[in-house]
Amino acid sequence: MNQIERFEEIDALPEVVWEVLAELEDAAGRTAIERSINAIPVVGGRLRPERSATDGRNGFLEPEILIAEEDRRLVRLDRAGVPFAFDSYHEFHLEPIDGGRRTRLLQRETARGALVPLAFDERRLEREFEERNRTIRERAESRARA
Repeated sequence: MNQIERFEEIDALPEVVWEVLAELEDAAGRTAIERSINAIPVVGGRLRPERSATDGRNGFLEPEILIAEEDRRLVRLDRAGVPFAFDSYHEFHLEPIDGGRRTRLLQRETARGALVPLAFDERRLEREFEERNRTIRERAESRARA
């Protein structure tokens, strides 16, 4: 099992952080939530593969929403076809802190399976998580000040 997690404390309400997360676009123009759910989150719903040939993974994952709680938590399972070959759980947790005036954002990915040594790039994920969390913080704090 391999796991990456990064926290970010944000001077904004969880609702504001969720809105920013929903709007944050990647280079392909997809929002963070679209990359995670590709539709309105429905627990147990199947999603089109998140990965594309442009990021070198050739669309081999089959995402499924496990938990969707607006303004709080989103958990998705990405599976490479067969259970336990490569199962990756990607999570966003929004925790109110300081009496609900601020938010602690946790982004976590946990990967299990025989293909993990080949497919789990820990350094790349750490950089992506840090960059994404920082961008979410900056945008949410800017919106909260407005």
